[in-house]
Amino acid sequence: MSTEFEKYGFPDGKRYNSFVGYFRRKYGERLHKIVLDAGFTCPNRDGNKGMGGCTYCNNQTFNPDYCKPTLTVTQQLEDGIRFFSHKYPSMRYLAYFQAYTNTYASLETLRAKYEEALSVEGCVGIVIGTRPDCLGDDVLDLLAELNEIKPVWVELGLQTIHEDTARYIRRGYPAQVYFDAVKKLKKAGIEVVTHIILGLPGETTDMMIATTQAAVAAGTDGVKFHLLHVIEHTDLAKLYRAGEFEVLSMERYFELLAGCIERIPPEMVVHRLTGDGDKRTLLAPLWSGNKKHVLNSMNRYFDEIGLVQGNMLK
Repeated sequence: MSTEFEKYGFPDGKRYNSFVGYFRRKYGERLHKIVLDAGFTCPNRDGNKGMGGCTYCNNQTFNPDYCKPTLTVTQQLEDGIRFFSHKYPSMRYLAYFQAYTNTYASLETLRAKYEEALSVEGCVGIVIGTRPDCLGDDVLDLLAELNEIKPVWVELGLQTIHEDTARYIRRGYPAQVYFDAVKKLKKAGIEVVTHIILGLPGETTDMMIATTQAAVAAGTDGVKFHLLHVIEHTDLAKLYRAGEFEVLSMERYFELLAGCIERIPPEMVVHRLTGDGDKRTLLAPLWSGNKKHVLNSMNRYFDEIGLVQGNMLK
């Protein structure tokens, strides 16, 4: 065990329980997520819950070039493996159903796509991004069944627990739906990762920390923290240009992120510290476009303040 591990309690010298470190402990090696676009839509886009999606959403800006819904799941996975093979030649991977709402289809369609992914060589499990209001009992039963074959994780887009904010971003469901979904997923034996956005218009420090604490209390196994990006061709971009809100500075984001990490238990996995926006469509904050600089600055800040995950729980 390294000195850094002993000092902070986490592998790789991290001050938090990272996604990379977690899977190295679990599988003895690094795993890579290969993003998939399986051609799903969203009830917040097709008129079921709303039209146009959440105000910040331009999902295509987060898809890598190899990720095309015109290709089969197998073709996308194979293209993704080739894309990363120069960096991770002996890679095993997780098939990540990311684009839009990946439990929003018939049960037959879902089963076919999930089983296809699990059958591709090198796939050790699947990660399914979805909305908590798209998890019927039949879908939960399917996920539990597949989880007996290979691990299944479900990522839920909570973003905030505050109803005024949720209405502003047009999320389309009350927070209680998220809490109920986590309870059902945990009962089915499925690991849960929760997405939280820091910097949503009108939210204070206390509000953002309260969202993090609520996700912990609900029983999520992991969290993904996202900086609010303003992306072109979204309704949020129109509101930003109209001067309705300001985006976070890099220093302010680090402060908020540290405050949240200090309040989550050490065993909880931090799957992401900030989101990635496509530089071609990123309107604000422009500082977030240099990912390497952001992460290096973030780690220096964590060192300066002596951050340790869960420190505020002691």
